[in-house]
Amino acid sequence: MKHPRPLVLFLAAAVALTTSAAVSASPHASAPTGGPIALFATVGNGPAGKIVVAGAIGDWGSTLSIDKNGRPNLNGDFVRVTLRKGTFEIDSTAVNKKMANPRPQIASDVTCSIEASGSGPVKLFNGTGLYKGISGTVDVTMTFTGVGGRYQSGTKKGQCEHGPNPLAMLGSVNGRGTVHFTP
Repeated sequence: MKHPRPLVLFLAAAVALTTSAAVSASPHASAPTGGPIALFATVGNGPAGKIVVAGAIGDWGSTLSIDKNGRPNLNGDFVRVTLRKGTFEIDSTAVNKKMANPRPQIASDVTCSIEASGSGPVKLFNGTGLYKGISGTVDVTMTFTGVGGRYQSGTKKGQCEHGPNPLAMLGSVNGRGTVHFTP
């Protein structure tokens, strides 16, 4: 089943934040100094979603898949991350190339379903607010599970339709890396 570019989907679903540290986060936090981070996001069928970042950045918010010109694009190679204390962008070009045609670890033509995963680097840049001057690389692992439909007519009638619009898709993006901030 062909699906939209994975990290672009980095932007596409909800993550519940349940730690007390996040609930008590101060709106007057000081500027981060850099260091290790971990991020988690869920992935769905659309270009927008949510993300949680821990470590040198302790924040959460929304994501949007964009093209190089900043326009929303489900298959874009960039991600705009809007957190409570600022924004930054992610260049996911390298990992998207690695994940362009992932080999499913599980696939069934009986149920028209697949599961695939892969890993690669992403780069953080173009920060605003508390994240002004951000740079760094995060190694992410993406896992996707999806169910496709069946052709209703023609020579492929009854066969699995492995197109870009699955009936359902859900996944996760986990990453760890290091960020730096320059004035």
